[in-house]
Amino acid sequence: MSDHTSAASFFGDMYPYRNRFPSNARFPEKGRDQEEVYKELLSMSGEENQKWETGQCSGTMYHGGKPHYAFLSKVFSLFSFVNLLQRDLCPSGTKFEAEIVSMTAKMLNGDAARQLNEQDEVCGVVTSGGSESIYNGVYVHREWAREEKGITQPEMVVPITIHPAFDKSAHYLGIKIIHVPVKQNFEADVDAMRKAITPNTIMVCGSAGCYPYGVVDPLRELSDLAVEFKIGMHVDGCLGGFILPWVEKIGYDVPLFDFRLPGVTTMSCDTHKYGYGLKGTSVVLLRNRKLRRYMFFSKADWPGGVYASPTVQGSRSGGLSAATWAAMVTLGESGYLEAARRIMDTSNKMRDGIAQIPEIQIMGKSTFLIALTSDVVDIYHVNDYLASKGWRMNGCQNPPGFHFCITLPQTEPGIAEQFIEDLKAGVEYAKNPPSPMPMSGAIYGLSASADGKEMLKQGMMAWVEATYEM
Repeated sequence: MSDHTSAASFFGDMYPYRNRFPSNARFPEKGRDQEEVYKELLSMSGEENQKWETGQCSGTMYHGGKPHYAFLSKVFSLFSFVNLLQRDLCPSGTKFEAEIVSMTAKMLNGDAARQLNEQDEVCGVVTSGGSESIYNGVYVHREWAREEKGITQPEMVVPITIHPAFDKSAHYLGIKIIHVPVKQNFEADVDAMRKAITPNTIMVCGSAGCYPYGVVDPLRELSDLAVEFKIGMHVDGCLGGFILPWVEKIGYDVPLFDFRLPGVTTMSCDTHKYGYGLKGTSVVLLRNRKLRRYMFFSKADWPGGVYASPTVQGSRSGGLSAATWAAMVTLGESGYLEAARRIMDTSNKMRDGIAQIPEIQIMGKSTFLIALTSDVVDIYHVNDYLASKGWRMNGCQNPPGFHFCITLPQTEPGIAEQFIEDLKAGVEYAKNPPSPMPMSGAIYGLSASADGKEMLKQGMMAWVEATYEM
């Protein structure tokens, strides 16, 4: 048996359609009937939608409204075959993307940058998602530091809670990434980050909020650090960038996290999360146009003509930008405010219920995301029980836990109450579990040793390979 076959067998639950629908290892000799193909896809879609339509899935589906998705899909179909690289054929792409960037910048107080420095004018580009937005932000700082400061061995300083996309960007771009432990409240330790800064440091990073716990790092203090050392600062608002501004507007205490802070040079913000667009779009904002120029690529002497692109991507579908624009202008401020209000009401209801379960603790100062742990029971056994009841949480480690990212599907009547009821039952289950090793926590135990980490890394690589097996 080949390595590929064994990997596919090990991850067998990834292939529910293997024996139900035809597999295509090569082109069919004759093209299949469109209606037949559509029925197969409709079956797959219907089965997969059932996993999140109950409101039991953390994050993932941020809007959840079928009419909303149907409208965006209709908009997408008008421009799905258009290449945004060819703006002479699709000038609509310029309208969509310029307005997406402008609306996002306005939401994140881009006007404050010019008030602090008349040379600054927050600008940006539309990307394929948070990872690319982060990559482009890191790339800009590398190029800026090389040209302005002559730094050829760049480093960046981040809290350990920062998203792995920063590690991936550092890996691709040849940047040394220095991870600094966080404080007991799970927020970045600014003093420790200060000590990690060297003459080669090009940037510091923080989250609003971080993926494991949803907390907003002390970004005001990080901004002061960036200004003091004359380095860049990226705020990862991929998760919270499209909800925290509205949460603040409806009266919640939200620390400053955007361009009101003078040290913030770039910021990532996902339109396909709480921006309620279709999957595959994000925005990276930059404090001024000079910084943005470092991101652009152009070649003037190619035999095929001239070539220029704003980001890593070349060809892109105009449909995603059109659908994102349509989501933003049809929801408007009132729509985003109402969504934030519903999400925070649900989050508060859940927190109140959790407070009545003494064995469970919330990690950090939560807002729209609630991270749970326990020093009484094995929290992974609790997660196993929740999974048996149809809940899909996101696992955390160091310390053990899981989080529930609250989105609009959870705001439907009865969902919060059912979660608290099942969480209580999960705690009782964890006090006397059927086996000592929880299923959902088995992989995390490997990360406690160097050998275990390597085994886990190879296992994850095998999982990625398995996603390309039939």
